[in-house]
Amino acid sequence: MDLTTIIPQLWTSLAWPLIRLICFISIGLLVANFIESLNWTSKIAALAKPLLRFGNLSDTAGASFSMALFSGVTANTMLSEAYAQGKMGRRELILANLFNSLPTYFLHLPTVFFITAPLIKGAAIIYVGLTFGAAILRTFLIIILSRFFLPPRKETTATVPETPCEQTEKGVWRGALKKSWKRFKKRIRKIILFTVPIYILVFFMQRAGIFTILEELMATYLSFLPWLSPQSMGIITLHIAAEFTAGLAAAGALLQEGTMSYREVILALLVGNVLSSPVRAIRHQFPYYAGIFQPKMAIELILFSQIFRIGSLILMGSIYFFVTL
Repeated sequence: MDLTTIIPQLWTSLAWPLIRLICFISIGLLVANFIESLNWTSKIAALAKPLLRFGNLSDTAGASFSMALFSGVTANTMLSEAYAQGKMGRRELILANLFNSLPTYFLHLPTVFFITAPLIKGAAIIYVGLTFGAAILRTFLIIILSRFFLPPRKETTATVPETPCEQTEKGVWRGALKKSWKRFKKRIRKIILFTVPIYILVFFMQRAGIFTILEELMATYLSFLPWLSPQSMGIITLHIAAEFTAGLAAAGALLQEGTMSYREVILALLVGNVLSSPVRAIRHQFPYYAGIFQPKMAIELILFSQIFRIGSLILMGSIYFFVTL
């Protein structure tokens, strides 16, 4: 292949997405450090105070939960920074990361709904409702686990450190920015060290067809689900081997023709969602998780996240299956 075609392809498919990823992580890191430097974590955490109190979670976990409504990168960076500074243990880090699944779901909810609604119409409300129910279920289960696995927290009265009269608000912000920048420079080196090689590795694995082989294997061996119709197999295969919208497009066409019912489409989409999750987590989540956290910790967090996500989807799908028999 000619270099004149290879170089533009590498820029479009590898270099530019990697630069964007590093930029988003950098912004998240700066915001997280700035919030901590201004001692705003307890104020932001107020949104999730009742859940925090019941689950024995820290203000940092609550602030991360609130930030996850706007930026998953910033939320995870806050957890990573607290863990690196010894303010949060490994157990709380895992539980706090899982706790963020609900706001992360809300972050993507408008996109998911406005893609599904035009394609599968009324079935979109049921499908999105089931996935929302799974997110709620995960959150309450995580809070209960946190209640048992984390030590009770002493109630403390948050106080804002007094500043000299001559210290202006402008000076406080300048000091916070200076402190944030100092921490940022130290942390970003490690992030780049891990993120760049892992992202490049995943990119070439994708180009070599490794993920395609894994997806095709998963899509082929569906005989253990005898209750699925032949048309459902097509939706699931597209959901796994292509993208979510491909499965939706197929489902919409089959609904339009009257070949499949709402129930069959919803169950097929849920199965496709469950089966496609692990491969997509490795392909999309791992490169940026490995930059924010250490690679070993990133693998643990993704593993626990997938277990809870898949488990909750299977449970909600099973309830829907038996209720609509």
